Amino acid sequence: MADLVYPPVIGALKTYFALTGMKVHVHGAEHIPAQGPAVIASTHTSYLDFVFAGLAGVHVGRLTRFMAKESVFTNRVSGPLMRGMHHISVDRQAGSASFRAALTALKQGEVVGIFPEATISRSFTVKELKSGAVRMAQVGKAPLVPVAVWGGQRLMTKGRPPKLAQRGRSILINVGAPIDVPRSVDGDELTALLRTRMQELLDDAQARTPDQPRPGEDAWWHPAHLGGTAPTPAEAAAMDASDREDRIARGEPSEG
Repeated sequence: MADLVYPPVIGALKTYFALTGMKVHVHGAEHIPAQGPAVIASTHTSYLDFVFAGLAGVHVGRLTRFMAKESVFTNRVSGPLMRGMHHISVDRQAGSASFRAALTALKQGEVVGIFPEATISRSFTVKELKSGAVRMAQVGKAPLVPVAVWGGQRLMTKGRPPKLAQRGRSILINVGAPIDVPRSVDGDELTALLRTRMQELLDDAQARTPDQPRPGEDAWWHPAHLGGTAPTPAEAAAMDASDREDRIARGEPSEG
């Protein structure tokens, strides 16, 4: 397919990184196949994760087609860009269509990106995963590549005002070795393994980032188990449940 939008967007992002002094570190990009289909399963702590996870593929000359909620495609600003980059719209009320679209992309040799947690993790740990990433890799006969992104939450995440003009931030992108996903192996077992691998990659990024909390700082952007003031996983789960109840009361679709 013709990619007239994706390359200029990548160029604009690199200019943004240079202007803000942002340091983007990609580790393990060689685990993404240089050609042929692949499923990238990324952690989700920021609204910008698809940008940074996609950069891992760029390092090996691949453009990733991310699955994203339908509202991003109907937005008058982001919609044309998402469609122009051939990302995949997900209608959570009719998920089978987006699953089929992702499989078609894999059959065409594309890299498909997915966030198995479905929604942003407010605890900055890996939540329980949906099984879609594993099923997609199994049916599409594609390598399943775990990815962790760390740092984007300080720029734009759930419940916090965007701060895109911050200077000198570090973004770490860890790419793990592909997980073998034969159809003969139970999907729940493989999903549990995927979660473990993603958490290991995230743990490593959180330990290596130079942007560590300072003594006495309100480190809302750092997980509680590492001394930050982010919600614990249990607290984050309660917040998510409250959000779902509010959406249902307003007659809006659940985010999962």
